[in-house]
Amino acid sequence: MVAMGPIAAGSIQFLIAIYGGYFGGGISLLMLATLTAAGLQVHAAEATKNVLAGVMNASAVAVFAFSHDVSWLPALVLGGAGIVGGLLGAWSLRWVNDRTLRIGIVTLGIALTVGLFLYTPS
Repeated sequence: MVAMGPIAAGSIQFLIAIYGGYFGGGISLLMLATLTAAGLQVHAAEATKNVLAGVMNASAVAVFAFSHDVSWLPALVLGGAGIVGGLLGAWSLRWVNDRTLRIGIVTLGIALTVGLFLYTPS
Protein backbone atom coordinates (compact mmCIF):
# COMPACT_ATOMS: atom_id res chain seq x y z
CA MET A 1 0.00 0.00 0.00
CA VAL A 2 1.36 3.42 -0.96
CA ALA A 3 1.09 6.00 1.80
CA MET A 4 -0.72 9.26 1.22
CA GLY A 5 1.58 12.28 1.00
CA PRO A 6 1.81 14.88 3.77
CA ILE A 7 0.08 17.62 1.75
CA ALA A 8 -2.90 15.40 0.92
CA ALA A 9 -3.10 14.09 4.49
CA GLY A 10 -2.84 17.60 5.95
CA SER A 11 -5.50 18.92 3.57
CA ILE A 12 -7.90 16.12 4.46
CA GLN A 13 -7.22 16.60 8.19
CA PHE A 14 -7.95 20.32 7.77
CA LEU A 15 -11.33 19.57 6.19
CA ILE A 16 -12.11 17.03 8.91
CA ALA A 17 -11.22 19.66 11.54
CA ILE A 18 -13.62 22.19 10.02
CA TYR A 19 -16.40 19.60 9.96
CA GLY A 20 -15.49 18.32 13.42
CA GLY A 21 -15.29 21.75 15.03
CA TYR A 22 -18.89 22.38 14.05
CA PHE A 23 -20.49 18.94 14.28
CA GLY A 24 -17.96 16.44 15.65
CA GLY A 25 -19.79 13.24 14.69
CA GLY A 26 -17.51 10.51 13.39
CA ILE A 27 -14.32 12.58 13.29
CA SER A 28 -12.39 9.97 15.21
CA LEU A 29 -12.87 7.35 12.50
CA LEU A 30 -12.28 9.89 9.72
CA MET A 31 -9.06 11.13 11.29
CA LEU A 32 -7.83 7.63 12.04
CA ALA A 33 -8.51 6.51 8.46
CA THR A 34 -6.61 9.49 7.06
CA LEU A 35 -3.65 9.08 9.41
CA THR A 36 -3.28 5.37 8.71
CA ALA A 37 -3.63 6.04 4.97
CA ALA A 38 -0.75 8.51 5.41
CA GLY A 39 1.40 5.61 6.63
CA LEU A 40 1.24 5.92 10.42
CA GLN A 41 0.97 2.77 12.50
CA VAL A 42 -2.35 2.45 14.33
CA HIS A 43 -0.94 3.30 17.77
CA ALA A 44 0.86 6.39 16.46
CA ALA A 45 -2.24 7.37 14.46
CA GLU A 46 -4.42 7.07 17.60
CA ALA A 47 -2.07 9.28 19.61
CA THR A 48 -1.82 11.83 16.79
CA LYS A 49 -5.60 11.77 16.35
CA ASN A 50 -6.08 12.54 20.05
CA VAL A 51 -3.76 15.56 19.87
CA LEU A 52 -5.37 16.85 16.66
CA ALA A 53 -8.87 16.36 18.08
CA GLY A 54 -7.85 18.24 21.23
CA VAL A 55 -6.58 21.19 19.20
CA MET A 56 -9.69 21.12 17.00
CA ASN A 57 -12.05 21.03 19.97
CA ALA A 58 -10.12 23.77 21.82
CA SER A 59 -10.47 25.97 18.74
CA ALA A 60 -14.20 25.28 18.59
CA VAL A 61 -14.57 26.06 22.31
CA ALA A 62 -12.80 29.38 21.77
CA VAL A 63 -15.39 30.28 19.12
CA PHE A 64 -18.45 28.96 20.96
CA ALA A 65 -17.37 30.49 24.31
CA PHE A 66 -18.64 33.84 23.10
CA SER A 67 -22.03 32.47 22.03
CA HIS A 68 -25.04 33.12 24.23
CA ASP A 69 -26.59 29.80 23.17
CA VAL A 70 -24.23 27.58 25.19
CA SER A 71 -25.66 25.67 28.15
CA TRP A 72 -22.54 25.74 30.28
CA LEU A 73 -23.30 23.05 32.89
CA PRO A 74 -23.91 20.25 30.35
CA ALA A 75 -20.97 21.56 28.29
CA LEU A 76 -18.62 21.34 31.28
CA VAL A 77 -19.84 17.84 32.21
CA LEU A 78 -19.35 16.61 28.63
CA GLY A 79 -15.97 18.31 28.42
CA GLY A 80 -14.77 16.69 31.63
CA ALA A 81 -16.02 13.27 30.54
CA GLY A 82 -14.30 13.73 27.16
CA ILE A 83 -10.99 14.53 28.86
CA VAL A 84 -11.25 11.49 31.14
CA GLY A 85 -12.21 9.25 28.20
CA GLY A 86 -9.32 10.55 26.11
CA LEU A 87 -6.81 9.96 28.89
CA LEU A 88 -8.14 6.45 29.58
CA GLY A 89 -8.09 5.63 25.85
CA ALA A 90 -4.50 6.82 25.46
CA TRP A 91 -3.45 4.90 28.58
CA SER A 92 -5.13 1.68 27.41
CA LEU A 93 -3.38 1.78 24.01
CA ARG A 94 -0.21 0.45 25.64
CA TRP A 95 -1.74 -3.01 26.05
CA VAL A 96 -3.76 -3.45 22.85
CA ASN A 97 -2.08 -4.84 19.73
CA ASP A 98 -2.69 -3.34 16.27
CA ARG A 99 -4.90 -6.15 14.96
CA THR A 100 -7.21 -6.11 17.98
CA LEU A 101 -7.40 -2.33 17.81
CA ARG A 102 -8.30 -2.37 14.10
CA ILE A 103 -10.99 -5.01 14.66
CA GLY A 104 -12.41 -3.00 17.56
CA ILE A 105 -12.49 0.23 15.55
CA VAL A 106 -14.22 -1.42 12.59
CA THR A 107 -16.70 -3.21 14.87
CA LEU A 108 -17.53 0.03 16.68
CA GLY A 109 -17.94 1.87 13.37
CA ILE A 110 -20.31 -0.78 12.04
CA ALA A 111 -22.30 -0.86 15.28
CA LEU A 112 -22.65 2.94 15.30
CA THR A 113 -23.66 2.98 11.64
CA VAL A 114 -26.34 0.32 12.15
CA GLY A 115 -27.54 1.93 15.39
CA LEU A 116 -27.87 5.37 13.83
CA PHE A 117 -29.56 3.91 10.76
CA LEU A 118 -32.15 2.10 12.88
CA TYR A 119 -32.70 4.97 15.32
CA THR A 120 -35.89 6.89 14.69
CA PRO A 121 -36.28 10.12 16.66
CA SER A 122 -39.69 10.49 18.25
